[in-house]
Amino acid sequence: MKFGIRPLGSRVVIKKLEAEEKTAGGIILTSSAKEAPQIAEVVACGPGTDDEKMEVSVGDKVVFSKYAGNEIKFEGEEYTIMNQKDILAVVE
Repeated sequence: MKFGIRPLGSRVVIKKLEAEEKTAGGIILTSSAKEAPQIAEVVACGPGTDDEKMEVSVGDKVVFSKYAGNEIKFEGEEYTIMNQKDILAVVE
C-alpha cells in the first residue's frame, strides 16, 4: 500500500491511537477530559541517515515524547511527523 507522505532522513509519520473513552473504573470521559494518547502506529518511515539507522518500521506501535513532532492533516486524517529520536519505545 502506498502512503501519500514520504518522510526524509530519520523522520517517521505516525497516526495516534484513539484516547480511552472510559476509565478503568467505568467512568465515561468527555472529550475535554481525555488525555491525548502517547501511543501511535507508524504509517511511514524515512530511509534513515548515515548517522542514524531506522529502528522502527511501518506497522510498529510506538510510545513517543509528549510534545514531539509536527501535526498535519492529510486527506482528512491527522498525522504527526517526528524525528525517530523522539520515539521512546516500541510496544510489543
